[in-house]
Amino acid sequence: MDSLFNLLTNLDQYLVTLIVIMCSFVIGLVYTVIISFKLRATRSFFVTSILMPMIVSSVIAMVSLFLDSSTTGAVRIATIAVALGLIRFRSVNGRAEEMLILFGGVAFGLITGLGYVVIASIVALSLAILYVILSNVNLFNFKREGEEKLLKVTIPEDLNYNEAFDAILKTYLKSYELVEIKTTGMGSLFRLSYKVELLAKDSEKLLIDELRIKNSNLEISLLPYVESTKAL
Repeated sequence: MDSLFNLLTNLDQYLVTLIVIMCSFVIGLVYTVIISFKLRATRSFFVTSILMPMIVSSVIAMVSLFLDSSTTGAVRIATIAVALGLIRFRSVNGRAEEMLILFGGVAFGLITGLGYVVIASIVALSLAILYVILSNVNLFNFKREGEEKLLKVTIPEDLNYNEAFDAILKTYLKSYELVEIKTTGMGSLFRLSYKVELLAKDSEKLLIDELRIKNSNLEISLLPYVESTKAL
């Protein structure tokens, strides 16, 4: 199968470039919608997953367009590699949306630096509008992180925690996963951390009351579950 740049030779190359960029958006949208049925992540991650291919394709397409047809393949690859190498960001605990905006800004600056001001403006405006739309639609609401909670249960050191709470957790939770075991109280206590999803929102108190009986009324907390800040 040939490239669109070769198939659509009867059209202006700038128009073909815009078509390629829009195609990358459509492909990214379909790809993200499909994986969202299995992957649980924030809406910002899904928005980034949709729009990032559009930014990358705009950079590669414009660099390729900037180089004339006589340029060898090795030179094209090297130039594109350098261009993508410029798109780097070093932010502490940056969210996916922030990384997307930084990535987009460098891409638009690169396209403008190549002299394609109109193309850069069109891509920047399109990305901004699509970002606002995707951030407000309810497309990925079924994957909200807020549905998951972090359950922390403190237990005596002599309690076998492997199966001690299974019956209670299965009664009140849709799913649960032990994500951390930590000693506390100078080693005399254990603190278990579970990633859980409640069967019903009004069952929190019943769950905590049942656990209090089992853990000798030691500390229990139920918090919103937040993924590690090192991840998107």
